[in-house]
Amino acid sequence: MHSAVLLIEFGSIILALGLLGRFAGRFRISPIPLYLLAGLAFGEGGLLPLGASEEFVATGAEIGVILLLLMLGLEYTASDLVSNLKAHYPAGLVDGALNALPGAVAALLLGWGPVAAVVLAGVTWISSSGVIAKVLGDLGRVGNRETPVILSVLVLEDLAMAVYLPIVTALVAGAGLAAGSLTLAIALGAAGLVLFLAVRYGRVISRFVSHDDPEKLLLVVLGLTILVAGVAQQLQVSAAVGAFLVGIALSGEAAEGAHTLLSPLRDLFAAIFFVFFGLHTDPASIPPVLLPALALALVTAGTKIATGYWAARRAGISVRGRWRAGGALVARGEFSIVIAGLAVTAGIEPSLGPLATAYVLILVVLGPLTARYTEPLALWWSRRRTGRREPEPLERAEAPAQTSAQTSAQTSAQTWVGD
Repeated sequence: MHSAVLLIEFGSIILALGLLGRFAGRFRISPIPLYLLAGLAFGEGGLLPLGASEEFVATGAEIGVILLLLMLGLEYTASDLVSNLKAHYPAGLVDGALNALPGAVAALLLGWGPVAAVVLAGVTWISSSGVIAKVLGDLGRVGNRETPVILSVLVLEDLAMAVYLPIVTALVAGAGLAAGSLTLAIALGAAGLVLFLAVRYGRVISRFVSHDDPEKLLLVVLGLTILVAGVAQQLQVSAAVGAFLVGIALSGEAAEGAHTLLSPLRDLFAAIFFVFFGLHTDPASIPPVLLPALALALVTAGTKIATGYWAARRAGISVRGRWRAGGALVARGEFSIVIAGLAVTAGIEPSLGPLATAYVLILVVLGPLTARYTEPLALWWSRRRTGRREPEPLERAEAPAQTSAQTSAQTSAQTWVGD
């Protein structure tokens, strides 16, 4: 009987997610806020609380996080990461300073303590690569000159996750300074080792994993990823970091084949992850944190626009391209929820989950709007203030020659948008 109820509940969840995904696709919006709302509806305090399938959903959610980070790692080669670090690390530093600080300050002002401050800093820092890539494709901006700048900022955020997640994992687990330092040292050592092996022996690793039979390739890559993620978690390093490093180590045909085969699984389990996060958030707990979430969303939307503007200006992009870059970076999504989920699972601060849910819901809706309208609004204000009426020409990537870092970043964008 329990088995039948589990199948009915889990089947209903998957069907609901499919219908919500269709609805989001029809209106060309991100499905993430709809998935979160579905979780709120199925969780405690919602319209239809789950019972039998919650443990199964929790396992699926953990696999969802692992696949999200694996697919992210598959987007980059080790050489791409190194070149982006060398070329754009100042933009990454500015991004972290401007966007992590508001979250940390907000948590301290709310009296949540230093651990919650570190967690909320990550929630407000990391932009949503998936939402931003979709928006760039929808707006036809993949070929714009500012797009490689946008993607370089996202790449640096993804790299920072490999350092940040082990720190957060140690903090929320209550590890002391010595244990936390050991965890970080293990994570950095593993990341450095994987990058070295990927640069020197990436082709050998990929040939070993690669296979003409899609079934065997899928089983080997998925099994290796979950195994490494489990070992990483056993060492108190985030399982997500382990999956990310596996993705980086694969390249060439192995990476392309794995990306194609695993994309549907990633989408399925990532959707389950967002539902699971919503399940652990009582809808009644959101209204009390709605105003702080809205204020934080508005502040960090402004800091992201400033980040993109500065990074594009440093790259020599025109004023219009700078505003487009800033507006495109506003959306938060999957990784903000991943970070908040670590704290929610550990029971760090009861209000952190509801605030993160409300915050992501606001910015995942606001992000596509800022991407579309930041540039025209800024130019309208500038012309009104100065009296100038002639628009600047739209700047496309086909104009001046691109650097190798820009070319690799643009290729990653086209891959993302193709998803």
